[in-house]
Amino acid sequence: MTYFSIGMALHSEGSYEDVLALLSDGLSWTLGEEPVVLASKSAIFQARSRLGPEPLEMLFSKVATPLAKKATPGAFLGGRRVVAIDGTCLDVADTLDNDTYFGRPGVMKGEQAAFPQARVVALAECATHAIFDACVGKYTTPENSLARALIDRVEPGMLVLADRGFCGFPLFSRAVASGADLLWRANSTMKPRFVAALDDGSYLAELRPSGNAARRAEPLNIRVIEYRIDDGRDNDEHYRLFTTILDPNDVSALDLAAAYTQRWEIESAFDELKTHQRGPRTVLRSKSPDLVLQEIWGHLCCHYAIRTLMWEAADNASVDPDRVSFVAALRIARRSIALARDFSPSGH
Repeated sequence: MTYFSIGMALHSEGSYEDVLALLSDGLSWTLGEEPVVLASKSAIFQARSRLGPEPLEMLFSKVATPLAKKATPGAFLGGRRVVAIDGTCLDVADTLDNDTYFGRPGVMKGEQAAFPQARVVALAECATHAIFDACVGKYTTPENSLARALIDRVEPGMLVLADRGFCGFPLFSRAVASGADLLWRANSTMKPRFVAALDDGSYLAELRPSGNAARRAEPLNIRVIEYRIDDGRDNDEHYRLFTTILDPNDVSALDLAAAYTQRWEIESAFDELKTHQRGPRTVLRSKSPDLVLQEIWGHLCCHYAIRTLMWEAADNASVDPDRVSFVAALRIARRSIALARDFSPSGH
C-alpha cells in the first residue's frame, strides 16, 4: 500500500483500480498464473485507511537527502550547499472532515475558496530541485510556524535562501542557531544597526528583535547587501539581503546577490509537483485528513524519486540537471510502470 500511495501520485488521474492494475501488471507473468485477481475499490480504500500517513512520512524522511556532488553546476557557493525554503498550498477534496481539519482561504467579499487547502513548507536543493525535507499541515497554520521544524533540521555546510515572508527575527535567529549560513531577503520592518562598511559595497550590522525584547537580546552579527535590478522598468525593485557570511573575501556581495536568484528554483520544484505530476487544477482525491496527508507524502516521495533519476542521468552524462526535462522524466516513469512485465522472475 506504500507503493500504491506513491503510484497514486505517479498516476494522479487514474482510478484506484487503474493504479493497482498498473502496479501489479507483471504479477501474473512472474507467478506463472493467469489472471491475477485484483482488490476492489472498497478493499483498496480500507487498506489505505489501515496504512495511514505515517509510513509515507517516515519513508520520505529516511530516503530524501540532497543529491548534488561538488561538481554539480550551481550546487555550492563558497563550499556551502545552496538550498531554499518556501511554502505552497494544495487543494483537497471538499468534504466536511477536510474543511474542519484543514480550513480554507477567504476570497473577495467575505466568501471562501471552493476547496479546503493543505499547506506544505519544504526545503529543496536549488541545483537539482530535489525536495529533501518538508512539513505538511493545515491551511490555518502559518508558513512560519511550519518552517520552525524545518529550520531546526538544516545543517552546517548549507546556505539557506528564503524570501522576506520568512525573515522575522524569531525565525532568523532560530536558523542562525542551526549552524547553517543564511541568505534571506529582509522584511522591510527590520532595521539593523549599521556597524561598518565593507569594500564590496555591503556592510556589517547588528540585528535585534523589535520592542522591549531588544533590550535583553544579544544582537546577531549580520552582513547586509542592498541593490536594485535594472530590468528596463521604471519601478525597478529594491533588494536588501541579510546573510551570516560576514567576510567579503569568502563570498562577495555580487556573488551573493547572484546566488539569491536561485531561490526561485524551489518555486519550479513546486510547479513540477503541482502542475505536471498532480495535474493542473487537480484536487487531491482523499476525503479524510489522514488520507490527504498520506496522499501528499506520496506525492513528495514520487517527486523525489523522479528527481533522483533525473540527477543520476545528468550526472552520468556530465550535464547540468537543469537541462533534463521533468515532463519527459515523468512520462518515462509512467511508461516504465506499465512495462512491469519486463522484470525477470528472479526479481532483478
